Amino acid sequence: MKKTLIAVALATAGALAIPAAFAQNAPADNGGWFVNGNVGRTAINQGPYDNGHDTGYALNGGYRWSLAPNFSLGGEVGYNDLGNIRARNVFNSQPVIAPGKSQLHGWTAGANAHLDLSPNWYISGRAGLYSWTGHGMSNDVNPVNKGLNDNSWYGGAGVGYNITSNLSVGLNYDYFDAKKHNVDLSTDMVSASAEYRF
Repeated sequence: MKKTLIAVALATAGALAIPAAFAQNAPADNGGWFVNGNVGRTAINQGPYDNGHDTGYALNGGYRWSLAPNFSLGGEVGYNDLGNIRARNVFNSQPVIAPGKSQLHGWTAGANAHLDLSPNWYISGRAGLYSWTGHGMSNDVNPVNKGLNDNSWYGGAGVGYNITSNLSVGLNYDYFDAKKHNVDLSTDMVSASAEYRF
């Protein structure tokens, strides 16, 4: 019985030492200012733009507070341009002329979280307000090209690799909601990103 208690005590001490070993390799403070940029493929999967895609980009900056050795949470602001996607399925599934292209861009303000899975690998998430401006075809029997602007929401998640304590690269998925007056320009973007932390 005594040997069993000693073995359990040693195993428990070893299990408690594992997180401490990882914490020694992780930065003591993972908070601070950051800037990041994304470039990737954008897509609209509804209405006259069904299955259309283009190239978009986003630039963001903000500040994260370190809440644990491997977790930080903060705020971000940014700007994005989600490209121009050609309308389809308007005239017998044939592409239409240039004025039928979508246009969506806007400003973001929201929360940003960063969780280190190891000293190098991390996952991230973001969500917030999306103040957008766009042009696009209505989803009607007789589509009309409209210019619109409104406030809505955005959200996304990513996975990445810390090259150094200040620089990382990642892969992300983001969704930008943009609907008004029977025009649905809601766009998702799969992108590569780079982030620099000060």
